[in-house]
Amino acid sequence: MRKTISNRGRSPAVEVKSVKLFLKLLFAFIFVFMVGMTIHTSLQQPIWQAHSGFVNNPWAVATLYDAYFGFITFFCWLAWRERALASKIVWFILIMLLGNIAMSLYVLIQLFQLKSDEGVAALFQQKAA
Repeated sequence: MRKTISNRGRSPAVEVKSVKLFLKLLFAFIFVFMVGMTIHTSLQQPIWQAHSGFVNNPWAVATLYDAYFGFITFFCWLAWRERALASKIVWFILIMLLGNIAMSLYVLIQLFQLKSDEGVAALFQQKAA
């Protein structure tokens, strides 16, 4: 028999709203933090001036590969979920250029498009044609 985790007396509708609110706050924080960090870092050193020091640091290179493989992983889910080829192309470009800024924005858009009675499980379904 499968055990379920107690929802502490909350109704399923309250649980759905709580999870959606938490995710909206989380991805909004990621979005705002990454935009702020990118602006702050760009003001200290433009990205086009960072290349020489970056490629000489093996951990920086490894972290960059890790990030881009994560971006590709996220994009695979997005490409499966989205139906329109144009949307897939635009989001691919945005993710490859902006990374977590674009990814958090995509998730926020999807969360705000959920109907009030839809749970976050709807994010793991393909969009209707």
